[in-house]
Amino acid sequence: MRAGLPAATVADLYRAACLAELDALKPGNVHAYASGHRMVTADFVTSADVSAPLLAAPGARVGARVRGGVEATIAAVGQNTNLGILLLCAPLARAAEAGGTLAEGLSTVLSEFDASDAADVFAAIRRANPGGLGKAARHDVTETASVPSLSEAMAEAAPRDRIARAYTDGFRDLFAIGLPALAMARGRGLVAPWTTTAVHLAYLTTVPDSHIARKHGAERAEAVRAEAATRLAGLDLAEQPVAALLDYDSALKADGLNPGTSADFTVATLFLDALLAARDERI
Repeated sequence: MRAGLPAATVADLYRAACLAELDALKPGNVHAYASGHRMVTADFVTSADVSAPLLAAPGARVGARVRGGVEATIAAVGQNTNLGILLLCAPLARAAEAGGTLAEGLSTVLSEFDASDAADVFAAIRRANPGGLGKAARHDVTETASVPSLSEAMAEAAPRDRIARAYTDGFRDLFAIGLPALAMARGRGLVAPWTTTAVHLAYLTTVPDSHIARKHGAERAEAVRAEAATRLAGLDLAEQPVAALLDYDSALKADGLNPGTSADFTVATLFLDALLAARDERI
């Protein structure tokens, strides 16, 4: 049976994925080419450093990893920079500790949530206080969790949030959008950070961004997705089109549009890819 990864390795791979995402030009997000949304790359570097040990805490449940990472981040940088990243990466980190394949481990993790996971994740979301959170008729995260498991709460939020949906569909977007985009970029001879940009653009142009939807509505999120698909069609990343991407980056930021969920999924894709490589697995 394939052995699980030690916590130190998981933490290092998580940190590396966070930093690699920052190196890539991702329209509308904070990255090495431009800051935005009252945040700078240094905030995210610090967040990766302080959250890594909590994210990779050996034996910790998913909820505890998310809550610990958020609390460490808020204490260090004073704002939410990585809630979505932690929500996506915590199940992957827990799965990476187990023997067998990573896919088998992830399936087990997603089936074993209990009330403590829900309580910790609800507390983490309240602490992070992400923009556009609003109110929900049931299982509202601004209140103490009263659901029997995190799975039930995520299922309730899944129709309006891609990260919640990931908890209900086995992280399908990572396997159907992220990893194929990364493999295709590498197959075309792209190197980092442009392979990372390719992953981000795959999410941005394929699915409406949940962060934009929370703050500006589902219709605006779909409009941004469609505009991105049209505007970026035919763009050759092999030519490293910095000017064209920065122009779009400026336009999104001028309109207050931050495709943060696309960035979160990009980090999770890089993390998943690194975990698979470290475990010598292929999907």
